[in-house]
Amino acid sequence: MVGSLPDRSLGPRRGMMLVQPPPPTVLRLERIGKIYPTGEVLRDVTWEVKAGDRIGLVGVNGAGKSTQMRIIAGLEEPSSGLVVKQGAPRIVYLQQEFDVDLRRTVRQELFQAFGEAAEVLNRQSVVEEAMASEAAATDPDLLDRLIEELGNLQSRFEALHGYELDARIDKLLPTIGFSPEGAELRVGDYSGGWQMRIALGKILLQEPDLLLLDEPTNHLDVETIQWLEDYLIAQTVPLVVISHDRAFLDRVCNQIVETERGVSRSYLGNYSQHLEQKALEREAGQAAFERQQKELATQQAYIDRFRASATRSTQAKSREKLLDKVERIEAPVEGVSGPRFQFPPAPRSGRQVATITNLTHSYGERILFLGASLEVERGDRIAFVGPNGAGKSTLLRLVMGLEQPEEGHAGLGEHHVMAGYFEQNQAEALDLSRRVIDTLFDAVPDWTQTQVRSLLGNFGFSNDTVFKEVGKLSGGEKARLALALMLLTPCNLLVLDEPTNHLDIPAKQMLEDALMAYDGAALLVSHDRYFISRVANRIVELREGELVLYRGDYAYYQEKKREEAAEAEARQEEHRRLEKRETNRLKQQQRSARRSAPEPQGEEQSPQGSPSGRRSRGKAA
Repeated sequence: MVGSLPDRSLGPRRGMMLVQPPPPTVLRLERIGKIYPTGEVLRDVTWEVKAGDRIGLVGVNGAGKSTQMRIIAGLEEPSSGLVVKQGAPRIVYLQQEFDVDLRRTVRQELFQAFGEAAEVLNRQSVVEEAMASEAAATDPDLLDRLIEELGNLQSRFEALHGYELDARIDKLLPTIGFSPEGAELRVGDYSGGWQMRIALGKILLQEPDLLLLDEPTNHLDVETIQWLEDYLIAQTVPLVVISHDRAFLDRVCNQIVETERGVSRSYLGNYSQHLEQKALEREAGQAAFERQQKELATQQAYIDRFRASATRSTQAKSREKLLDKVERIEAPVEGVSGPRFQFPPAPRSGRQVATITNLTHSYGERILFLGASLEVERGDRIAFVGPNGAGKSTLLRLVMGLEQPEEGHAGLGEHHVMAGYFEQNQAEALDLSRRVIDTLFDAVPDWTQTQVRSLLGNFGFSNDTVFKEVGKLSGGEKARLALALMLLTPCNLLVLDEPTNHLDIPAKQMLEDALMAYDGAALLVSHDRYFISRVANRIVELREGELVLYRGDYAYYQEKKREEAAEAEARQEEHRRLEKRETNRLKQQQRSARRSAPEPQGEEQSPQGSPSGRRSRGKAA
């Protein structure tokens, strides 16, 4: 049946409610499947992106999140299913390793977003450089050809509205935090967080209809992550993002798509709300399954009892036929379980497990610490926070004795302190040619295979994965293997530098639970706010060369920071008020001085204020 659209020319009738039309769909995945030679990754993936959506793709490492991104971006073809697009949307994909040229200035790098115009401008620079060369100076024909090419390039640049594109960059710069002067510096002069801003700026200059971000918070400090959250929330472009940062997913996303065992499921709301919905669904599904099982058992008991009865056999057979037609409710499938482990019991140490006294240390020309002091006691779980480059990793190395301070002291306590150290690049130190199981056996040759496989199983390595070469593991698998190696030696001080890098959410939860149950001390560096909020009971901020201790958890630290900001604002307001009062006082003094000053000596004034005498008479004449 073909229907016609209602006539709205006369407007809505009285009493009728205006129904807001649903937002338009930008893209839809329908029954997507993907099979690689190593096995099936996606089996039944169906979800859509609409205007206004900020979708978080979640799932364990290897669930196929990046595969879905690459299929949406057109970089891979699905083995089955359809990608349905509304029109021809411009889809832009920021991958984990974003591409920026460290040699260009920020402005030049941003201009690369403009495709052909950028190519023309880049060629123009090459031609101008060639014109200034010795070869051009000695070869008039070459110089003429270069001048002609430069003219053609300039004409093409104008035809592409290249100078208007520069104005768009000027408008974007303050949005991503750059001043006009800062835009003339080289990309390589900036940290990774600022380079991410440049990469994001290049994407937004392309005016996308759909933005794809794969792990955008990796290696960013907390301040930059918070900037990114605010920036993405303010955008109107639909967004699909892969992230294992739960705080980021909670702030940015209004929908979650979870992929388990190759099948997707969509949830409205942020990450925490999706967990609540999953728990309610599981409870409702379990209750319905149990109710049906109870009813089926009751009916089956009746059938078994009266099947041979002379008076009730007909009724029993009738019930049996009905029972065969009942659609069975399947038992809820358990979610994909993450690895589980516990740290070995911590041998007892002295009260002080680490001390930092009057520490002064620099990195190149930059002073990191200036007279900093801190005492770490048994049971402390301290998270060090501060921007990238503040010296957090350096501080851990100083405590471990891997670097020597320029002045002062940093080191472990003196009484039975046994430290376990996990570096940022710990996974990179693994022997890539060894198998997973052999890596463990090398560390504990006297263990049985059952013991080794049991430990590896707790870290998510089971069946054939224990025989994989380390070099063929994913980043998350390598990180889990490096953590497993740490467990082989009992310690009472854990020194962990970015331990959650490359870990998926179940693995992070495993580490959080293990640290909360750990009875030793821990020194932690992490940019994962959710991880810090669950684990740390002390926060130390690296601020202007000092170590500022907050004797509470991350929520306490945030509250104190808000109080400090309010106090600073109040002081600034008081300073502005005093400045204004002083300015008014000076102005009043100047007015008073002008009033009390004697009139200048000169010609006598008439009552109307004009000079009297000959000049006045002359004017009248």
